[in-house]
Amino acid sequence: MNLNATLIAQVIVFGVLVWFVAKYVWPPIAEKLDERASKIAEGLAAAERGKSDFEQAEKKVAELLAEGRTQVTEMVNNAEKRAAQIVEEAKSQAASEAARIAAQAKADVEQEVNRAREALREQVAALAVKGAESILRREVDQKQHAKMLSALKQEL
Repeated sequence: MNLNATLIAQVIVFGVLVWFVAKYVWPPIAEKLDERASKIAEGLAAAERGKSDFEQAEKKVAELLAEGRTQVTEMVNNAEKRAAQIVEEAKSQAASEAARIAAQAKADVEQEVNRAREALREQVAALAVKGAESILRREVDQKQHAKMLSALKQEL
C-alpha cells in the first residue's frame, strides 16, 4: 500500500471520528458539564442565601434578646415603683392610724383627768361641807378654826 493512500484514509477516518464525536458524544458530555456547573452555581447561591438568612436570623435573635431585656428591665422598674408606692401607702396609713390612736388616747386621758377633777371637786366639796358642819357645831373660836383648817388641809 501506498503511504499517501494510508494517510488519506487515516485523515478520512479521523474526520469521521471527529464528526461522530462532535455529533453524538460531545453534546451529552457538554450537557452534563453544563448541568453540573449550574448545580454547583445553584449550590453556591443557596449557600450564600443560607449564610445571608443565618446572618438575618442572628440579627433578629439579637434584636429579640435586646427587646426582651428591655421589657424585663421595664417590668422590674415598674415592680420597684409599685413596691415603693405600696410602702409609701402603708407608711401614710400607719401615720394616720398612729395619729388617730394618739388623738383617741389624748381624748381618753383628758376624760380621765376630767373625771379625776370632778371626783376631787366632789371630795373637796364634801370636805368643805363637813368642815363647815363641824365649824357650825362648835362655837366660833379663832384657835378652833385654825385647827380645823389645818386638819382639812391635811385631809386634802
